[in-house]
Amino acid sequence: MKEIFAGEAPPAPAALAAKVRTLAPSMTRSMQRVAETVAADPAGCAALTVTGLAERTGTSEATVVRTARLLGYPGYRDLRLALAGLAAHQQSGRAPAVTADIAVDDPIADVVAKLAYDEQQTLADTAAGLDTVQLGAAVSALSAAGRIDIYGVGASGLVAQDLHQKLLRIGLIAHAFSDPHLAVTNAVQLRSKDVAIAITHSGSTGDVIEPLRVAFERGATTVAITGRPDGPVSQYADHVLTTSTARESELRPAAMSSRTSQLLVVDCLFIGVAQRTYESAAPALAASYEALAHRHSPRGSQR
Repeated sequence: MKEIFAGEAPPAPAALAAKVRTLAPSMTRSMQRVAETVAADPAGCAALTVTGLAERTGTSEATVVRTARLLGYPGYRDLRLALAGLAAHQQSGRAPAVTADIAVDDPIADVVAKLAYDEQQTLADTAAGLDTVQLGAAVSALSAAGRIDIYGVGASGLVAQDLHQKLLRIGLIAHAFSDPHLAVTNAVQLRSKDVAIAITHSGSTGDVIEPLRVAFERGATTVAITGRPDGPVSQYADHVLTTSTARESELRPAAMSSRTSQLLVVDCLFIGVAQRTYESAAPALAASYEALAHRHSPRGSQR
């Protein structure tokens, strides 16, 4: 698990809840109790000493400190300050969150409202937890890349295709692979000026990790877009971009919410690269629009 390093800024108070939702599944049970307790009652926990919070959660002082560091704070004192700030934010009059659990007999209007809430929360959590330093480094690598390979399977494969077509339209050489054999055989051709991107919500998808490992060993710059930054994929990633997801339920599998957050990260990468390469990206986009314009014209105008 990644803890904060010297020189890194701790997350803003408003990002704390998002951090907990993103990292809790990968924590130990005792650390989960600490994280979930501070997220559920920031005001009460802000008033507790490290010993008091350890007693309240049935854990140890060491566990409390480790949890604070995993959440991005240098120590417990910094976490308490963030909790106080979060409590003040919550008491400013914001409406309480609605539950987004979808029941099999929910009216369609409720389904729409709950899905919309989940999507909004997922996007807000991803934006709050996204490391902009890592994002900027990935954008720099992509902007200068000779070739870009993107790996993803299942729902993540659809996201890989989305990034692939976006990069093509601004004139970059990009390939998306969902077939693991093709991904590996192409990864062996990558070199130091190339970039490989792995998209995996679980962080443990072997068909995505294997080509990323090969690309990493070949000297390419590697990027992981994942909901589990401590997962196996991260050991082969130079840059890790963390996504967030809504809670999984019977009628809402993880692939639905993970796709939403992955697409946000993809759009951030694309816009960042388009900005960096604007002199070549703008004409390429204009040319692609012009090439497709006649396909969007009314039939009568083509006569």
